[in-house]
Parts: sequence; C-alpha cells; structure tokens
Amino acid sequence: MAISGKLVATAAVTLVLTVLPGLPAAAEQRPPRTGFEQSDGARWTTEAQEQQFLREVDRAGRNVSVSQIGKTVQGRPLQLVRIGEGKPTTVLFLCSQHGDEPAGREACLIKIRDLAFGKAAIPPAATLLFVPTANPDGRAANTRGNANGVDINRDHIALDTPEGKTFAKLIRDYEPDVVHDLHEFGPRPLVYDKDVLWLWPRNLNVNQRVHDEAEKLSRDYVRVNVEAAGHTSGVYGILIDPVTGQPTQQIAGDGQERILRNTVGIKHALGLLVETNDEPNPGEDVPAAARRRVSSHLDGVAGTFRLLKERRGQLESATTLSRVTAPFKRGPIYFGGADNEAPAPGEVVADPPCGYQLTAAQHEQVKEKLALHGVHVQRNGFVPLAQQARALIPLLLDARADFELVAATPVQNCR
Repeated sequence: MAISGKLVATAAVTLVLTVLPGLPAAAEQRPPRTGFEQSDGARWTTEAQEQQFLREVDRAGRNVSVSQIGKTVQGRPLQLVRIGEGKPTTVLFLCSQHGDEPAGREACLIKIRDLAFGKAAIPPAATLLFVPTANPDGRAANTRGNANGVDINRDHIALDTPEGKTFAKLIRDYEPDVVHDLHEFGPRPLVYDKDVLWLWPRNLNVNQRVHDEAEKLSRDYVRVNVEAAGHTSGVYGILIDPVTGQPTQQIAGDGQERILRNTVGIKHALGLLVETNDEPNPGEDVPAAARRRVSSHLDGVAGTFRLLKERRGQLESATTLSRVTAPFKRGPIYFGGADNEAPAPGEVVADPPCGYQLTAAQHEQVKEKLALHGVHVQRNGFVPLAQQARALIPLLLDARADFELVAATPVQNCR
C-alpha cells in the first residue's frame, strides 16, 4: 500500500516530539493565566488555581524554580519562587502578609509568570525571590492574621509563628539587598485616600546609607513609577490636610523593630512597604477597582526593578558596607523614636554594652530564634555585640526594648 508524503511528514514530526523531551508541545509553552486574570478581576485566584499556576511556572525554564520553604499552622505550603542565575544583587518580594489584602499576591503571581516566560526582563545581575502567598491560611479565610489570629507583620522579632520563622530563615540565608513588602490599606476620605502609599524603614538603628537608599527607592522610584502610570501616591501613615496639602497626623508607619520594613532595615536591607487603596475610586465597579489595585502594585514593582538597573552599585555598596562594618561600629543603640520622631532620653544608649549574658535557661529558650535571626552565641551563653547583627541584638535581649525575647544581662566590659 502506498503511503502519502503528508502522512510520512506527520509521523516524522510526531517521532521528533516524542524522542526530544526538551522540545515541549506548543500548548505547554503557552504562559498560564491566574484565576484573577481569567475572571477579569471579578474573583481572586483560588488556592488550587495558584498551585496549578506555580507548577506551570516551575516547568518554564532553567532559571526558574519553585520550592516549599515552610508550612503554615494548617499545613499549607509556604513557597519560594526563585528567578535568575544566582547573580549577586538579591531582591525579595513578600506578597500579602495580611490574608485579606490579596492584590499584592495577584501582582506577584503575574510578575512571576511574565519573568518566567520572557514577557518581562530580569534586571541585570539580579536574583529575584518571591513568596507569592505569605499568609496562605489567612488568604483562605480572608483574615488579616494567620490561622492563630497573629498578625505576621508584627512577628519579625518574636518569631512566634511558622510564617515568621520561615521568613527569618529566608532573610538570613539569602541576605537580600532589597525586601519589597506588598500590602493594602483602607482609606479615609480626603485625608488619606491616595491610590498607593509607600514607606522606608524609620527605625533609628538602621544604617544611615541603607536608610537613605530605601527612602530614595520609595520617593524617587516607586512614587515616580506609580504616578507616571496615572495613580496618586503618598507616604504611608500620614494624614494630609486636603486644603493645604500639609501633614497633620501620623496614624501608622512608625519605627517598631518588629515590622518587616524595619526588621530588614536593621538586617542591612532596603526595606520597602507598598500599600494600595482597597476601596473603589469614583466610577470604578468592584472588578475595575481590583484591577487597579493589582496594576498599581505592578507599577510599584517596576519601580524597584528600575532602581536595580539605575542604582545597583549604590544599593550594593550601602548593604554590603552596612554588613561588613557592623561588628566594628561603636555608635548608640535606640530603643525608641524614628527618623521623624526624636527618641526620649531614656531610649538612647550612648555607650552600649559589649554584649549580653544569657543564663542556661534563657539560652535554651531563645537559641532557635537567635539562630534564625543570624545571631552568634558563644558556648558560655555570651552574645557579643561585635557581629553583623549588632544593631539587632539589644532589641532581642535588652529589658529596655519593647519586644525583647528575654531580658539578658548587659555586660559593659568584655576584656
């Protein structure tokens, strides 16, 4: 029986696709879409849709990996998406620590997909880390806190939650240069109703160069990007007089060391908080408002990417010098105040101790948490300040701190 040329050609193509596993079928190459995108903003991406989406992303290419780095109280996975070739500048995006603030999660999933499938460029010399859903139990229940009702963004010192412990280990092991934290806020008409709010670390223990680069990221990159996209923006936590445009009251955004942007600032990274307005603007229906909430977050992420392209040298210099010089620093320690609030006299220790002595019982109580924070403890339970975690240690071990783990004994003379 004669075999047509067309049939032979079809058989040959089928054989090639079968024996060459590195050549996926066209359908497998199509980038996935989130549940949010499929519904055009009418519904948020479900947990099952997210897991299928991440499986497809994980198959996208050799410079993309999805791994589980922890699990929640209810056993849901905490996942890390790593994009890039291990280049020196590392940026961490922590998405939706509050479970009832889903827009940051959706923006991260979309950005992950676009990077993984070549629809967006990876910034030069950068490794990108995404935790796409930082609070899976809260997202499932649509609650601010985790399954135990704990606000994860108030747990970056105490590390009482599995989520907080996972993120501390991630920050310790990767030492990111920038940590971009995605949230949403409820507006107050006229005085606190911008589309996007942003803020840097205000804690006074943050290295000055790290602080200044983080503020520059907020003001000159995130602000500029979101406003260029047509959104209004302002400083997080500050009420504005609608007539004069002047600040009148601060309601949030202080220097608490337990909040992520401050914690990572103390740990030598550019901390960045970005919050989008979760209420519809005039003329927006609910899906349109949801699309704006997500797109404005994507514009903020683009601002961080632009900083990586334009100021990578400056930000690397700031974070590296902060880490390298910390063991030799001799400056004061602050137990209160912020970059816009003078500390009370009792909150400034001009001559800090050279270290802290833990009892055996205290060491046993906090050794895991100190290790997660990257704090080195000597065999006798002595914690010297002369280490990279210098600015953090008093906030963990001094009775004068607001959120100390234990009240260890300050040691003034280490000779």
